[in-house]
Amino acid sequence: MKNWLFSHKARGLWLAVAAGVLYGLAARLAFYGANPAWENLFTTMTCGFIFLMPAALGYLTVRFLHAPRLWQRIVLPWLPGLILVATAFAVGWEGSICIVMALPAFMVMGSIGGLLEQRARDRLSDRNQMSALLGMLLLPYAVAPLEQLNGLPAQVRTVETQIMINADVETVWQQIIRVPAITVDEQRFNLVHLIGIPKPVAATLSHEGVGGVRHATFEHGVTFVETINEWQPHQSLAFTIDALAETMAVEDLNAKVVVGGAYFDTLDGRYELEPLTDGRVVLHLSSEHRLSTRFNFYAGWWTDWVMRSTQNYILDVIKARCEAGG
Repeated sequence: MKNWLFSHKARGLWLAVAAGVLYGLAARLAFYGANPAWENLFTTMTCGFIFLMPAALGYLTVRFLHAPRLWQRIVLPWLPGLILVATAFAVGWEGSICIVMALPAFMVMGSIGGLLEQRARDRLSDRNQMSALLGMLLLPYAVAPLEQLNGLPAQVRTVETQIMINADVETVWQQIIRVPAITVDEQRFNLVHLIGIPKPVAATLSHEGVGGVRHATFEHGVTFVETINEWQPHQSLAFTIDALAETMAVEDLNAKVVVGGAYFDTLDGRYELEPLTDGRVVLHLSSEHRLSTRFNFYAGWWTDWVMRSTQNYILDVIKARCEAGG
């Protein structure tokens, strides 16, 4: 093993990985904070960085390998990508939420870049291969400023969840208008909390009826102000949602994912109670959120998952309390 680590073949691998890491770090610095004068040209929240940069990184990595096999063209670009995101997390450039959300795109696009390099190697002359390499390395820098010419989109997405509860409508209604503090024994594992999304803690209500204000609190003091705009006892409860800005300074919620920021915001929520003939109740919880990225087709999958997981978590707590007798 030791002999292989210092072999000619291994040195080629380390050189390939090092080249990819250096390119990725240089791109990260260029796209975020290295030069304030570039802020209107380059930002990490672009397709140029999220998708094209890892493709270029993968292309460059495979370029340094001699006669790479298919699995190497697919897998080896992951190494510099993983080192890059680990470095970004270690030095505080990115929080765990951004890392988890970006990593699949980095890995897939890195593999695509590696496969494209092999295609260029098979079809182009040596001179044209170098031109193709240069073009790939510069492509993120060419595309990102073009993306900046248009404002951010504002897509409103709806997430609907529901749960069956073995309790009457009065019991369920009392459990949704206010949510007393969730105890440690009531907490359960959820993957979204593992990546840094705060757990729900409690929801208070100023007064019943339209105009009442709920304060929904989460871990680390994260708070949402929910103003009731529909109140039909035992039937439905709807409210607007405003993030309390001063409570959003959470380590893992940086500017890219903070609620109420440029890229994401919660808009409103709604509970509906559906009584069944057998005495049980189907409790529906839906929400709307705004998503404003240049890659909503990708980010939307993540925000829907986070909202759905959070809503299901709340519904599970309500169900357990209702079925335990409130």
